[in-house]
Amino acid sequence: MSDKHTDNKEANSKPAKIIIDDNMSTEKSPALDKIGIDDKVESQPASDDESEGGHEENVELKTFTNEIKSTAQQTLADNAKHLSTQTFAGLDICEPVLNGIKETGFEYCTPIQALALPIALQGIDVAGQAQTGTGKTAAFLIATFHHLLKTEIKEKPTPQLRALILAPTRELAIQIHEDAKPLNIHTGLKLGLAYGGTDYQKQREQLEAGVDVLIGTPGRIIDYFKQGVFNIKKLEVMVLDEADRMFDLGFINDIRYLFRAMSLAEARLSLMFSATLSLRVKELAYEHMASPESVVVETEKITAELVTEKAYLPSNPDKLPLLMGLLQAHAGLRCLVFINTKRMAEQIQATLNANGFENGMLSGDVPQRKREALLKKFKSGEINTLIATDVAARGLHIQDVGLVINFDLPQDAEDYVHRIGRTARAGATGIAISLICETFGMHAADIEKYTGHKLPVERNYEDFLAKDMVIIEPPQRNRRGSRDSKTSSLRSTSVAKPAKSITKPVMPKVELVKLKDPNTAERSKLIRSRISRIGDIPSVG
Repeated sequence: MSDKHTDNKEANSKPAKIIIDDNMSTEKSPALDKIGIDDKVESQPASDDESEGGHEENVELKTFTNEIKSTAQQTLADNAKHLSTQTFAGLDICEPVLNGIKETGFEYCTPIQALALPIALQGIDVAGQAQTGTGKTAAFLIATFHHLLKTEIKEKPTPQLRALILAPTRELAIQIHEDAKPLNIHTGLKLGLAYGGTDYQKQREQLEAGVDVLIGTPGRIIDYFKQGVFNIKKLEVMVLDEADRMFDLGFINDIRYLFRAMSLAEARLSLMFSATLSLRVKELAYEHMASPESVVVETEKITAELVTEKAYLPSNPDKLPLLMGLLQAHAGLRCLVFINTKRMAEQIQATLNANGFENGMLSGDVPQRKREALLKKFKSGEINTLIATDVAARGLHIQDVGLVINFDLPQDAEDYVHRIGRTARAGATGIAISLICETFGMHAADIEKYTGHKLPVERNYEDFLAKDMVIIEPPQRNRRGSRDSKTSSLRSTSVAKPAKSITKPVMPKVELVKLKDPNTAERSKLIRSRISRIGDIPSVG
């Protein structure tokens, strides 16, 4: 093959790599149009001095480039589904917030943003529902910053909060704070973060110095509030994220307490967003919000449309080999493995470690600092597999999660929607695989009823079972439920140590005292005879 043809082939391969990037946002699609898919991927005609074999290779190149063109067009079409035609510049957003939006690279609104922002920007309360990963966080952050900048406050008391954003989990609160930083860069508003598990004094000092917008979890925020670190009597914006999860985690009484302590509903902007708005959440909205507008993004499926769902029916002994085989088959994809119990999470982690899979485990028992470090490693790609309980199922936005595996089916159908929503975010595609086993298979019917479609079950999974793998037995537990470092085998083979000699305490001798008075002796005999006849009266002594 000639050098000219080789150069053409190399030139054609470069734009193809750009075009088929699944994670590319649609804002870059006009640039791709200028490149011209049809023009760039067409192979050049072969030169006269090329051999017949070179001509065959050229035909193969045409076929390959046509496949690239088809894949690129499908990718751009899929990415366009998560955006609307409404631009942020076309909304009445104040200049500092709009500048932050432009610097993040956002241009077009998602459907939930296009519906909720025009209402919230007018100061009207909103209760919004949309699929997970559709930009609800950006929607309430933009509305919050715009509302605060619209009102100028010359002298604000240091303890006074202007906006409060509540999240059900620590990880979600941290995620919201990270998302708020680039949008807030030009506003001059001070952000605060308060969550349990770490940095108690550091967070307190930050709040005592004064913040405008506080993001956090209910427990830590109520702790500081009761100590008088800040007050919410003149709160301007109240945001409740993942409200249904607040009920599930038992925070609803704390939420009502904060609502009663803050400003009147008519004097503040209240925003409530979630992937699911149940009747109890709607009741909370109408009880503590000022005639909120309900905003719901209607879709054919309650689950994310770009998620490819699969399900297998393994026996309990086959679950670990199947999990290992699926990870091997999808090597290279960033994967989240969801389980229901911490004990099983420990066994999966030990098994993956024994078979050479680098992974991390995220559960409620993991210390907060370690949880944050694990998430950082997972986001950076240092570890490719994260085993997690439902603590990671809500609100976390981790880019490039291509695979979600439900090792255990969730007992709550709503959690299934949130779990598989960790993939296929912001227009990307993803795969969600569920293992319908003997223990948790009963929950499949509830999931299908809630999502409105059948789980696509594939009967044959034997080809995915990992061979020659090491399976670690689950850790032993003592009666109190804590992890025991010794295994049962070690206990059975250990040699019992001789018991140390125990010296019994010397008891003083008790001398019997005879009653010399005959009348007293006769009276005590009568009392003893009466007690013996009663039978159940305990002896006194």
